[in-house]
Amino acid sequence: MNLQELTNRSLAGDIDEINLVSMEGDIYVLEARMGNRYYPVQDVLGHVLSVRSVAHARELLHALPAVPFHLVHAVVHDEMVGMQDERDIGDGVPIPLH
Repeated sequence: MNLQELTNRSLAGDIDEINLVSMEGDIYVLEARMGNRYYPVQDVLGHVLSVRSVAHARELLHALPAVPFHLVHAVVHDEMVGMQDERDIGDGVPIPLH
């Protein structure tokens, strides 16, 4: 899902939450949850969108309505050996989107 699709689906009320996942402390990626499925947010080329910080994520998501937004820290062990379950990335901490 790219940013335009994320915006459109958010405005339609389809997005349940957005997670800002901290992968290695200074690398972040966005994922959107619709139902029980998580979708990585991609750039225009189809690559996972890299985000520099919480502030940068808020800039990218400024057009979205109020959607639950969480900061999620990936578990270092899972990053090194691979995640068995894509939800093994840890619990998210709610943060303000706007």
